[in-house]
Amino acid sequence: MARKNLLAGLADTTDEPVEANYRIGGASKSMIRSVNELARQADAFLEGEQVIEIDPDVIDGSFVSDRLGSNDEDYQELLQAIKERGQDSPILVRPHPDFDSRYMIVFGHRRVRVARELHRKVRAVVKALDDKTHVIAQGQENSARANLSFIEKALFASNLEKLGYDRETISSALAANAAAVSKMVSVTTRISQDLIYRIGSAPGIGRERWVELSLLAERKSTQIAEVLASEEFGSLDSDERFSRVFAAASIKGKSAKKERLTASPAKSWISKDSSVILTMNQKAKKVAIELGNENAKPFSDWLSSRLDRLYDEFEQSKTGPAGD
Repeated sequence: MARKNLLAGLADTTDEPVEANYRIGGASKSMIRSVNELARQADAFLEGEQVIEIDPDVIDGSFVSDRLGSNDEDYQELLQAIKERGQDSPILVRPHPDFDSRYMIVFGHRRVRVARELHRKVRAVVKALDDKTHVIAQGQENSARANLSFIEKALFASNLEKLGYDRETISSALAANAAAVSKMVSVTTRISQDLIYRIGSAPGIGRERWVELSLLAERKSTQIAEVLASEEFGSLDSDERFSRVFAAASIKGKSAKKERLTASPAKSWISKDSSVILTMNQKAKKVAIELGNENAKPFSDWLSSRLDRLYDEFEQSKTGPAGD
């Protein structure tokens, strides 16, 4: 995600969120076509196959993880949808390679979790797959529908490489070219897994900011450690945790400690369609605002043309309506 300056010209990532209701992100038609093609490839693993019901207690997770935690709000929406109208689409499992009479999830982890919580069997397609086909199917399904964040995809790529898969296989699983996969792996090499897991999935933070952090993290380990140790860090959402760490790693010079102590927690806002992501870092006498994602530039232009009006509204809000 390329960063955009908010006041340009004036101042310097499935299982599905809701069952069978997938949100496709991206601004360009080519990206949409790519996502649709991935969805078709993932669907091909299910087409023409018999759907059976399986007790979720005999189903184990995939041998490679592709998520950093879970979005409780999305999960509750999925649970409610399945509770009200049943499981619309089956999951894909394979016979467990190590244990008889058990299965391993290829994709559909959250639907299995829902089935356990509702004490129901899960609708599934069982298909004998080798490990390589498994990871490609898992990656294609989640790249098309699970809205994984950049860092989740990067960890998935890194985990696959550690398991011995070549870059061609990883590229197929993530629908990414060799250069993109290389950048993903390099980020997870330079940033410790402990720090990544402390920050979390950071759905509003794209590739470029993670790359920037990876170039700063090792040299600013002391500053980052102070942020991680702060009492409020754990209560922030994942995007805000990233912003706090990034702000600490970006501070230069002797005033670094003072800046860290006087900085307010970073704030973020994401538009309903996720096409605009705003990050705001507040310091004692300075507020840095950044916009990202596909509509950042047009929204920045729109906002810049209305600053006088917005400031007038701000001034009026301080005095309140007449008679108050």
